[in-house]
Amino acid sequence: MRAADVEVLDTANPSAPQYGAMSKSIDQPIALSKVGARRIWLRAQQLDTRAPFGGGAEATRRAVEHLGYVQIDTINVIERCHHHILWTRIPGYRRAHLRQAQTVDKTVFEYWTHALSYVPTRDLHFFRAEMMRHRQAPKSWFSSVKQEDLRRVLRLVRQDGALTIRDIEDDVLVEKDHAWASRKPSKRALQLAFYRGALTVSERSGMLKTYELMDRHFGWDKPPKPATERQTLDYLLDRALRSQGLVSLDSICHLDARRKAAVRRVIEARVRRGQLVPVAVEAAGRTEHWAQPETLDAVPSPAREMTHILSPFDPLIIQRKRLQLLFGYDHRFEAYVPKPKRVFGYFALPVLVGDEIVAAIDLKADRENRALLMQQWTWVGHGTATAHKTRIEEELHRFEQFQVHS
Repeated sequence: MRAADVEVLDTANPSAPQYGAMSKSIDQPIALSKVGARRIWLRAQQLDTRAPFGGGAEATRRAVEHLGYVQIDTINVIERCHHHILWTRIPGYRRAHLRQAQTVDKTVFEYWTHALSYVPTRDLHFFRAEMMRHRQAPKSWFSSVKQEDLRRVLRLVRQDGALTIRDIEDDVLVEKDHAWASRKPSKRALQLAFYRGALTVSERSGMLKTYELMDRHFGWDKPPKPATERQTLDYLLDRALRSQGLVSLDSICHLDARRKAAVRRVIEARVRRGQLVPVAVEAAGRTEHWAQPETLDAVPSPAREMTHILSPFDPLIIQRKRLQLLFGYDHRFEAYVPKPKRVFGYFALPVLVGDEIVAAIDLKADRENRALLMQQWTWVGHGTATAHKTRIEEELHRFEQFQVHS
């Protein structure tokens, strides 16, 4: 730990000791530099070391369990984001490893976090209450689902086994009410059964999902007991502490504002017990942060600089305000922005070198020629061609090989 990164915020007592020498019960804010904060975050995200989860199919399970979730997205300009996120942390990752975890080992499953994601199966009971809420009060998105359609798709899966939407022929097609919708009423019925926990995605090929009865997929005699709301709040906090190191209410409850008040109460209880300490992050203003005492006792020192070409859906990138605060980088996702208004490009990928984001690179896969096309390269922050270009080009070559051979 360096004194420049962590210090007690005590203006009334300038001679107060550094945090490592203090009792863990202290609850006055600890001042933390942006450099210290982002090194803690990078260590928690396992982006400051090579192959932190080992290799082979088991590395995929370990990575998803550590991160808590890996986001799924339909965009296919380059590699789909779930594969990209895992490859970033598992140098030898192959697409087949995720299929092994989901379909064969069944150590990960799909469900909604802040977005559709791969989640560790060990955490499934924390999502059972949400599944039950979908049964009692479906979201408005599913208001058009007829009970007869829902019963029909469940009957088909029960009788004929796992199936995809392509296996179902609807007698009557409907007009789309959304760009991502389907003309088949069965598709929304399958999705509703998925959110209710009656069905699960047992396999995925690209974005084509195979649905199976959840009980049959996991081999349950009866499903796991749902976690209580208090257990779920503890889980959300612990997940954030593990994967973020330094947390705020926004980072714990990303797109889940309804839980903020309850999570704050859990945090305050842990602060009183000395299990968490408040942290004043440089330039964070009124945004409060917390960390475990041992995290601040071991702020990572500068290590060998790693280079990562990150997905815009990577856990390090997806929380834009946190990213801007700690890295000074304001990422723009411009796939839906008119071309004349784009700054970084249609599908720009942030480039991390060491503990700084130095560039945003817009790439496109040329699948016919098995190559990556450079659309635009933008230097940001302290990024320069003299200091970083060779290292980034080496990583681009490795990324291209992943696209071609994984």
